[in-house]
Amino acid sequence: QVQLVESGGGLVQAGGSLRLSCVASGRTFSSYIMAWFRQAPGKEREFVARISINGAITTYADSVKGRFTISRDNAKNTLYLQMSSLKPEDTAVYYCNRVSRTLDWGQGTQVTVSS
Repeated sequence: QVQLVESGGGLVQAGGSLRLSCVASGRTFSSYIMAWFRQAPGKEREFVARISINGAITTYADSVKGRFTISRDNAKNTLYLQMSSLKPEDTAVYYCNRVSRTLDWGQGTQVTVSS
């Protein structure tokens, strides 16, 4: 089973930037459409962005469009999320997974944006 390990979160002021990483174990990462999700306190886990197998096609939630960029490096089994112009409402635990959400969830990485 593929294991996912997210990192790169932290505390940042509004308007700042962070780059999240997600490293996947195993050899099947390159065959998955991958995505980032986030969960704020008291809210459901929500979709943030997705990326095709070869990285050519990306899709974003309206709330992050134009501010976040998803990318991947299949040679490194790694998924990235570059976050810019961060807002307090971006505060959440961020997770990666297949877009179908069928892998075991990792521990996530906490992103806190102060106003």
